[in-house]
Amino acid sequence: MSIPTTPPNISTHVSTPTPSPHQLPPPFTQTQPPPTLFAQGAEALLYRTHFLLPSHPCALKYRPSKPWRHPTLDARLTRHRILAEARILVKARREGVKVPGVLALDWEGGAVGGGEKIKGGDDGSHERRRSGGWMMMEWIEGATIRRSLDEWLEARKARSSSNDGGNETSETEQKTIESLQPAEKDEQLIDLMRRIGFAVGKLHSVGIVHGDLTTSNLMLRPTRTLASASEDAAAEAPGHESHEGKSLGGEVVLIDFGLAVQSVQDEDKAVDLYVLERAYGSTHPTLEALFKVILDSYGDSYKGGKVVLKRLEDVRMRGRKKSMLG
Repeated sequence: MSIPTTPPNISTHVSTPTPSPHQLPPPFTQTQPPPTLFAQGAEALLYRTHFLLPSHPCALKYRPSKPWRHPTLDARLTRHRILAEARILVKARREGVKVPGVLALDWEGGAVGGGEKIKGGDDGSHERRRSGGWMMMEWIEGATIRRSLDEWLEARKARSSSNDGGNETSETEQKTIESLQPAEKDEQLIDLMRRIGFAVGKLHSVGIVHGDLTTSNLMLRPTRTLASASEDAAAEAPGHESHEGKSLGGEVVLIDFGLAVQSVQDEDKAVDLYVLERAYGSTHPTLEALFKVILDSYGDSYKGGKVVLKRLEDVRMRGRKKSMLG
């Protein structure tokens, strides 16, 4: 779910990299330095390691075998999921969507020296369970949009407090929150929302539905121009840092395609938008009014965008009805 000098928050917040709780399959048993675990989900673990050369960082998504599943079923599911995600990433990349590039993969993982010893056929013979499958992807520089927005809001709140003489009162905090409500006037935020809408629209236009659209699965990759400008500004004004420009600039890159499918159905695309809308509203409530900018940009991003937005209204109605009925 291509990556940074400063590690991003990907799906799961991990404060400090920790050694892997799972034994990785070859060739990663001999990798130096060893892969570092950054995030762990229900189905896979994400590591930071390198590809061919230590100077070429990459992300390693490892799907360990599930001991509670029958080994044949486990192997088939692992193969299907790794290949499906890789095919979607390759297709999206080929069509110009900003996603991590696939570098290598192995859906079997091997059982060299590891792998659980399990009973094989009726003759009582034994074999070793495959240790899972893996896929290496481009390491995305930058931070997730969720983290970028949180830091940007914190920076604005800090500046507002300093302008009030540093008085930390509940009344001041309330005024700060209220001052953030008309965020439609902030050009940096508006521009970011437009880029998000365009990125999602580009993905849907090539027939791919993400399946887990959240601001934690959208990253901001800084461009060299933005990075250089930020460094120059910092050099000219020591002690002053433009958190807003640094946090909200760059390309929007979609990550974590574990639940993605290929679909041209308007219903599937509308549900994808609905998932993003609900996730956005819960994680960024003070900026909820800006989600309309994302939808407007999405509608203008490709030919069928406005049709999907109409279908989104139906999806919302079903969602509200389900919430009312429990």
